[in-house]
Amino acid sequence: MSRLNTKNFSPCYNKLYSSLQHTKDSNSSYQEGIPYELDEQTNVTPTVLSKLFRKLHLQPHHPLFILLQQNFDDLGFPKDHPGRNKTDSYYINKQIMLRTHTSAHQLEVFRKGNNKFLISADVYRRDEIDSSHYPIFHQMEGAQIFNMNNAEQETLDDIRYVTLLDSTLSVREEVYDDTRISESNPTQLCHPLEQVDLIIRHLKFSLNSLVKKLFMHHDKNLKIRWIDGYFPFTSPSWEMEIFFKGKWLEICGCGVIKQDILNNAGQNDKIGWAFGLGLERIAMVLFDIPDIRLFWSQDKRFLDQFNNFNHNEIIKFQPFSKFPSCIKDMSFWLDKNQDFHENNFCEIIRNVAEDLVEDVKLVDEFVHPKTKKKSLCYRINYRSMDRNVTNEEINKIQEKVRIDVEAKLNVTLR
Repeated sequence: MSRLNTKNFSPCYNKLYSSLQHTKDSNSSYQEGIPYELDEQTNVTPTVLSKLFRKLHLQPHHPLFILLQQNFDDLGFPKDHPGRNKTDSYYINKQIMLRTHTSAHQLEVFRKGNNKFLISADVYRRDEIDSSHYPIFHQMEGAQIFNMNNAEQETLDDIRYVTLLDSTLSVREEVYDDTRISESNPTQLCHPLEQVDLIIRHLKFSLNSLVKKLFMHHDKNLKIRWIDGYFPFTSPSWEMEIFFKGKWLEICGCGVIKQDILNNAGQNDKIGWAFGLGLERIAMVLFDIPDIRLFWSQDKRFLDQFNNFNHNEIIKFQPFSKFPSCIKDMSFWLDKNQDFHENNFCEIIRNVAEDLVEDVKLVDEFVHPKTKKKSLCYRINYRSMDRNVTNEEINKIQEKVRIDVEAKLNVTLR
């Protein structure tokens, strides 16, 4: 059987275990240098592994580090939840996967007796290819819990304390108008409605205040809305959106923590809320960064723009150049009823082209009237962020992509 031995790679792989999540027991740990068995579940690629330990959010002067410094001083996933799908997640083998969300650490933190916390970390998901998606990104997870028997006093005291520290924050928030409880977004049977209302009030105050603080230099009258959402670890749940530059932008998901999580952590007498947000998405908006690949750039023309960050000023990324793209189309046939997932296709392209691929779009599809085979045509846009690419160079990459797609996806190239 094939093995993945962390000692056989560059130094970053010697700490591979620190970004792994055990699919059965999230508290399991892995030792440095052990070989990991590869099996039919293995789908993690060298391109992803090479970035495991860059830890952009911990590098001074990086936009993600600035975002953290500026404003931020085992979950019950069913086995058929999309977060466990091989098409959406990276597996070392059947037992070990790269973490897909920071919520994986929530139970562990609560077990240690913490009443509130913030966690930031890199997470890994197989996804589409465009300017706002990347297989590695960074999340912030936050939560706060209160004693059930004293929730009213504790939440009010906390709000008063926060507003005393920062006079720009207001206790008055639109608390109930857009967070109504419904059959499609219900409370938990174990939670009295009065306590849920208190938690919602504190949740909205905390997140509305945070977001208004983040965007205060952009729009002092920022519009915020909360729409019903679904997350397996909260109920009721919402997605928080802001109206920014003429359109609604999702900022985070949040809700009242599932009581089973708190009970399993030994916090049976507590009730609280949790949220999760993507740091790249907010940083792209705040700093006008147009392409998520730029966060991984080591070009000084990018990084030096954030060296002199000042809390009272808005840093706007200044593009240093826009190099021409090189566009290639790829068409192939799928057999009738053949299982095809676009994430698998994008992963092959990303592994071959790495950060030279800017986006991949489906531009045409049709079903042959006689054979019932489906034809798909994808347009692949190659563009480097720091240099010109030649047609000859891209042709070699495209040919390797075609070979891998045909072999690994069992399609017929056109």
